Amino acid sequence: MKTDSPFRSPLALLLFFGVTVAGVGLDLWSKYVAFDRLAVSMTVVPDPALPGGRVEVISREYEFIPQWLHFHVTANQGAVFGLGRGQRWLFVIVSVAAIVVLTSLFAKSDQRHFYQLLLGMLLAGVLGNMYDRIRLGYVRDMIYALPDWKNPLRGMFPAWQTVFPWIFNVADSLLCVGVFFMIIYSFIHRPQHGSAEPESEPQSSTNN
Repeated sequence: MKTDSPFRSPLALLLFFGVTVAGVGLDLWSKYVAFDRLAVSMTVVPDPALPGGRVEVISREYEFIPQWLHFHVTANQGAVFGLGRGQRWLFVIVSVAAIVVLTSLFAKSDQRHFYQLLLGMLLAGVLGNMYDRIRLGYVRDMIYALPDWKNPLRGMFPAWQTVFPWIFNVADSLLCVGVFFMIIYSFIHRPQHGSAEPESEPQSSTNN
């Protein structure tokens, strides 16, 4: 049986577009406040691997929860966790493709409300970081988790001095949490197949 389009459902629209707008708003607001209050200076250093140079930020550090959660601003010219430095427009193209895919998935989401919420989280994460890449050329990061937790394997991996060396933002959090729950949801949810078993034809009696 054909169900109504999610685009006609106020609840579905709220879960998808409402979560998207709220997530993007929180992401951009947190970036603005963090850089406004913590960034001491920003300079561009020539770097052959990065068109336009490498953006270096000198930041104050705010200990929100000492040893657990600090705020420290930095300019990320790669993707999540700094991967793929210098591929700005490639990530923009990938982000546009992700927007198309997520919107298409929402159009086919029927009445799966938790699924629609997860799609909204993912779309918010994509849009928040894409805005930074297009407007600034880098992504603003500020959340520094477990800053003083020493990595027991730091002798084997000297670049990893702490357990979690990356600095990230709200958009990254929405993407990671959204993907995590999407994987769990894919194992739990089993699509309902509407095809019923064909009815057996009535047996016709023949007279001899």
